Amino acid sequence: MIARRRLLTATAALATVPLSRPHAQRKTTLRWWYHFDDPKASPADLVRDFEAANPDIKIEAENIPWGGGADYDTRLYTSLIAGNGPDAAMVKLQNLPRLLEMEALAPLDNWLDAWSGRADISDDFWRLHRAADGKRYYLPLQYVVLYLYVRQDWLAKAGLPMPQDFAGFLAAGKAMTGADRWGFGLRGGAGGHDFWGSFVLGGGAEMKKGGLNSEAGRAANRWFIDLHRTQHITPPSAPTDGFAQVINNMKAGRTAMTIHHVGSANDMQAALGDAITAVPVPRGPQGKGWTSFGDGSSAVFAASKNKEAAFKWISWLSTGENNAAFNKLSGQLPVTSSALKTWTVQPKRFIDASAASMPLANVLPSLPQTGDFTRTVWPQTTQKALLGEITPDAMMETFEKLFFA
Repeated sequence: MIARRRLLTATAALATVPLSRPHAQRKTTLRWWYHFDDPKASPADLVRDFEAANPDIKIEAENIPWGGGADYDTRLYTSLIAGNGPDAAMVKLQNLPRLLEMEALAPLDNWLDAWSGRADISDDFWRLHRAADGKRYYLPLQYVVLYLYVRQDWLAKAGLPMPQDFAGFLAAGKAMTGADRWGFGLRGGAGGHDFWGSFVLGGGAEMKKGGLNSEAGRAANRWFIDLHRTQHITPPSAPTDGFAQVINNMKAGRTAMTIHHVGSANDMQAALGDAITAVPVPRGPQGKGWTSFGDGSSAVFAASKNKEAAFKWISWLSTGENNAAFNKLSGQLPVTSSALKTWTVQPKRFIDASAASMPLANVLPSLPQTGDFTRTVWPQTTQKALLGEITPDAMMETFEKLFFA
């Protein structure tokens, strides 16, 4: 198993070298892996500007196909185990547990503490990026946060306010269901755990021992499953709908609400104009809210012989306007407060909804089981519950056993 393979490194001493220590005069070559959704996007200008400002460092930028995440992740793990990994790369928070088990990451704390750009990234990001051992191995680079898309024209016609809590959401969903359209585009296929998190973790379940199969957790999950089973505000295809289906249904006027992020904002605007808007996901009965934070972060690898130079590069990408330039290529949002103030890549109302959602932003726990949960256990189990093949309570029992048995 990958998690049992240990990389042969000598990380501790090197990782604590102060940032102020000068590089050797010879040119340092750094291998850096990245991925963009747009295959035509290139960071060549960013690399050129960095090398001009740091003539002792050369960046070898390698565009690795994303392939839905699995291709990129597999190639990264394989290269690290083989001792041929990059010095630094784009990484995801969901992969932090596995990379830590592999002893593949260099802690960044000493460098971050001395980095002047840290204050331009809000505390919400640093909260989410701290590992279970209290250290920081990732540097925020880009982000999206899930919010609720709403057909505000349909909602206004129904005479209802924007949904802020579960009760308001259900009322809006019922009012906008009918005549071959549905109030909510639920994603029961792969990736739908983010929808589940907003309603079940936001509704009282907790990602701790006993917290999924608690009475509050079971009640929240019943409410979620009943959106399809008894309230009938979701399309008949919801149990198997994936990303393409929920987005296309929204754009085609078949659904009134769904959950996604700013990455689809321009497509929504092109299809629906000012009829579409976004607000934070609704809060649960206890006033709690939960929404999924999607990151693109940077890491320096423990096997790198040029850790200080690697940190200099990744921190440059997360500084001010450099971060804005990077995310104009990536299509996501900058993590720097200074860049976000003047961001115009997506319409302002979607940027505002993203910012307003950050206090609710969370990630699933950094546990080895999380990968299996998101890839297979959640979609397979949830589909059975949505189709009535198992009860919602049995669904939560399965999740409790996976994480905490």
